[in-house]
Amino acid sequence: MSGERDHSEELRGFYARLMVAASKSSDPRFERIFELVPREAFLPPAPWKIMARERYFETPSANPAYIYQNNLVALDAEKGINNGEPFLHAALIGAVAPQPGETVTHIGAGTGYYSAILSMLVLPGGRVYAVEIEDKLAVAARTNLAPFENVTVATGNAVLSPMEPSDLIYVNAGVVAPPVEWLRALRPGGRLLFPWRPSETVALAVLVTRSPQGFDLKPLMPAWFIPCIGASEPLDGSAPPDCNQAWRSRSIRLMSQQVPDETATAVYPRGSRFRVFGEQTGEFAAVQVVTEVIHQQCRRVTN
Repeated sequence: MSGERDHSEELRGFYARLMVAASKSSDPRFERIFELVPREAFLPPAPWKIMARERYFETPSANPAYIYQNNLVALDAEKGINNGEPFLHAALIGAVAPQPGETVTHIGAGTGYYSAILSMLVLPGGRVYAVEIEDKLAVAARTNLAPFENVTVATGNAVLSPMEPSDLIYVNAGVVAPPVEWLRALRPGGRLLFPWRPSETVALAVLVTRSPQGFDLKPLMPAWFIPCIGASEPLDGSAPPDCNQAWRSRSIRLMSQQVPDETATAVYPRGSRFRVFGEQTGEFAAVQVVTEVIHQQCRRVTN
């Protein structure tokens, strides 16, 4: 038994080092947190189903070596819901840099693994509100996260439910455009990280930061997530942006605050829920760098 425990600790230790490298974070807490939170505690019982090329392969045993890799592990194989790629989430969490004392809303929490990571990063004094629409997964998350006293799990649709004022909203489901309520829930300087899926062929993770001028947007990396129910359906408005246009987007503006002009990447009117993704002037040089590798950046990476 001692040998098995030592092997598991060795696996988690090496995995944590890789996660820090993927995160590009200088936060000294990252490695220890990823080492301490056991991924298997948030997964269904072994053997696990690992996804590769959009197919599931069952592990031969319950050896934790199979899950301390950069892989997708099924939470609900029939619905295609997975515990997402660790390197991708490490990079995204590194980009949003959760800080002690912050309030985080985690949308699409699954069974709680990344909610647990976020909860430790906002200690001391911070809280995580984890939201999961699938009843079975929410029940599992509530059980799994019971030891994490600063986490509250809610079952429901985050598109329709009231949103807590948040320093960080971390979304793990693809949306055509973020609901205005998510933007308004951001505190000054707050960050919204979401997978932007304006069309079937475009998918990228973007970071939105609330500033005095509005909502600044920074495209980060390709990110294909399952659709967010209630926010992934096509919207009336302008034609969806292509991959080049999406990567050039630099801000979000609300129609009530600014009428879109010719620099708008996409315009989405729906009653009071109006979203504008705009391209700031003076960004052309940076855009050229992005478009040189745009074909690589638009390749599919399923989560």
